[in-house]
Amino acid sequence: MNTVKTTFLLTLLTVLFVFVGNALGGEGGMMFAFLFAIAMNFGAYFFSDKIVLKMYKAQELQRSDNPQLFSMMEEMTMKANLPMPKLYLIPSEQPNAFATGRDPQHSAVAVTEGIMKTLSKEELKGVLGHELAHILHRDILIGTIAATVAGAISMLANMAQWAMIFGGGRRDDREEGSPFGGILMLILAPIAAMLIQMAISRSREFLADEGGARLSGNPRFLSGALRKLDTKSKMIPMDATPATAHMFIVSPLAGLGGITNLFSTHPPMEERVARLEAMTV
Repeated sequence: MNTVKTTFLLTLLTVLFVFVGNALGGEGGMMFAFLFAIAMNFGAYFFSDKIVLKMYKAQELQRSDNPQLFSMMEEMTMKANLPMPKLYLIPSEQPNAFATGRDPQHSAVAVTEGIMKTLSKEELKGVLGHELAHILHRDILIGTIAATVAGAISMLANMAQWAMIFGGGRRDDREEGSPFGGILMLILAPIAAMLIQMAISRSREFLADEGGARLSGNPRFLSGALRKLDTKSKMIPMDATPATAHMFIVSPLAGLGGITNLFSTHPPMEERVARLEAMTV
């Protein structure tokens, strides 16, 4: 069901993109904005792992640094029939983790120093299983597609707003409809694109939770980990950016509260835990 929902939301993003393109007018302008957005996201897609890992000062781990971590990961990669991802350590006390890389052959899993201190061996295994599920499901590819279309929508809306300011509104007398309706649509379209993008991210989190529970061998490993991570992430701040918050297993911005939680890329923790515990019944 989540896969169907993701496909529907991606289609909705595309339709919204075409709709905004119509408001801007002219196929040339629409294609320019779309190609420019694709070019930006193309670079981000192929270099996303290096960019994000460097952003969080992550250091690559060797087996000698933590043999137990490597053993757990190798056990689950064999179970999932995946290549072994590179492992990284982030110098942050907030317990958290994320996966990155454009495909299973170019993947990496990063864990914080805080998560290594907070979780038991079983709980850590559940978290690693969750991140491997993201790699298995190619969630980074889906996220990149969503970001590409959503970014193009925002760019087109900005171009259209400037065109209205300097171009005097409608392009020619053949156009119909209220200019106020057009302006309202151009304001609301980027917000709608952002909400759709967040809905896609939330759907992928549920799938990763389910996959992580199966790979780790016990749903309670991950549900117990999520409870701890949810509590600790609200107590310990992390210098994270909203643009990358969706990558983490729990939002690194959870402790900020207010409007940040309103636009969270993660499903409610209570629902995630309830779904995992239902798997054990």
